[in-house]
Amino acid sequence: MKQRTSRTLSKIWEHIKNKAPSPACDDDAYMKIALKLAKRGLGNVWPNPAVGCVLVKENTIIARGWTQPGGRPHAEVEALTRAGEAAKGATAYVTLEPCAHYGKTPPCANALVEAGIKRVVIAVEDPDPRVSGQGVKILKDAGIDVTMNVCREEGIEVNEGFFLKVLKNRPLFTMKMATTLDGKIAVHTGESQWITEQPTRQQGHLLRANHDAIMVGIGTASEDNPELTCRLPGLEHHSPVRIVVDRRMRLPLTSKLVTQAHKIPTWMITLGDQDAIRAEAYREAGVELIIPDSSSQSEAGITLDWVAQELAKRDLTRILVEGGSHLAAALLRRKLVDRLCWMRAPRIMGHDGIPVVQAFGVDHLEETPFFDRTSMFNSGDDLVEIYRRRDFDI
Repeated sequence: MKQRTSRTLSKIWEHIKNKAPSPACDDDAYMKIALKLAKRGLGNVWPNPAVGCVLVKENTIIARGWTQPGGRPHAEVEALTRAGEAAKGATAYVTLEPCAHYGKTPPCANALVEAGIKRVVIAVEDPDPRVSGQGVKILKDAGIDVTMNVCREEGIEVNEGFFLKVLKNRPLFTMKMATTLDGKIAVHTGESQWITEQPTRQQGHLLRANHDAIMVGIGTASEDNPELTCRLPGLEHHSPVRIVVDRRMRLPLTSKLVTQAHKIPTWMITLGDQDAIRAEAYREAGVELIIPDSSSQSEAGITLDWVAQELAKRDLTRILVEGGSHLAAALLRRKLVDRLCWMRAPRIMGHDGIPVVQAFGVDHLEETPFFDRTSMFNSGDDLVEIYRRRDFDI
């Protein structure tokens, strides 16, 4: 009887062993946890990338870390500090190659070596020339086993804005649109509050929290008098930089964007040939004026390619565009819209409603920007859809 039981247990063990997750599966699982941690930093760590780190020892997570507000401490240092001496001999799962250069803090690659980390699993190489491949080299030279490209696509997605800034000198642009089913954002009189329901508006505030800046055109800024802040409980301090494109300085000095500018960073992108007294009034209120030189202006005003480069120069990596329809058209025309967050309310407004996008010179179907839907979900009675530009490439 004992012999039969032993054989049965042996078979059960063999079955379990064969079904047990492979090391690669374990790597995926732990990296996905690190990626979720990385997302906590989106919107409040720029100009640094948002990174997550998980330390694992004997199949147990012993510490977690993610990039802290302002970009420091880095994720690896945060996790190592929490682990203390227990970090020795552990495996570190990091969503981006550990940094290799001395900035305001020593390199994270060195910190992992000094902590006695045995193995490092990395989602994606850092494209920053100060780091690219150098972090991995430090680890390997110290005898640490390094595994690359685990959950690589997800790692790229988290930090697409940072990658775009490094590689293409511009931030990631996400356009948020709250519309009726027929794509209208306001009735012909201008009334637009509120097309979508409260749960959907909360989703919009969450979007604000994980972007570095919000950008609007002068029409939206004047007609809606928005605050452009994150007003979710507990996330009020995540309000991003507010940017208004206003080439003729039409924004009322009494608007919330101006009167709150000393508390919340507010930038105005405008032309330089304006009323000097009005310009000084904006500056005294705390508004920073961003003025292109003549080479960055066109007959229509300010070139958006220059705007994108200027925002990247100011270290922004993720921009949320919240209207209006003319700014949306201009960005689409220049292929500067990388993501769409389309919030649809179950309403029909008709032809006299204001469209979400004005005409931007499309004569043939092949000229239309094409987007792939990556997710969708219900929000009360509304529908929220997320899209990625099909020809998007870093």
